[in-house]
Amino acid sequence: MKLSNNLSLKEMLKSRTASRLGISNSPTVEHIENMMELALNIFQPIRNYFDIPIYISSGYRSEALNTAIGGSKTSQHSKGEAIDIDRNGSNEPTNAQIFDYIKNTLEFDQLIWEFGNDDNPEWVHVSHNATGKQRGQILKAYKDSNNRTKYKIYE
Repeated sequence: MKLSNNLSLKEMLKSRTASRLGISNSPTVEHIENMMELALNIFQPIRNYFDIPIYISSGYRSEALNTAIGGSKTSQHSKGEAIDIDRNGSNEPTNAQIFDYIKNTLEFDQLIWEFGNDDNPEWVHVSHNATGKQRGQILKAYKDSNNRTKYKIYE
């Protein structure tokens, strides 16, 4: 099933952790509808702009999968409203270029510069609220002195 011209449902559901642990990562109809909104409003515009395949390192996560990986209990991944994009050190576009394109062009709910360094995030998290107003929240993830993930306002 295609969620948009260049994104399949299979890509959004793929999870090595779910496969390894035998966890079901099957979405509901509502989750699929949310993924279609995400694909049309976030993924496909990125894909069209850069005109290159875009790898999703994390898409939909069932509640069981989200718990297994230690995800937030309020994760938009579990609603089908979030994706993590990772160019994995590839040449242009870099994760930073994708982050900037989203920040400057698209309407999103949340955009996170995930770790990495000041030049390039390790990956980009972006969400789109399928049923409500987009917050346009931009954050930067980092580890505190106890190695816990924290977030600060992106500047």
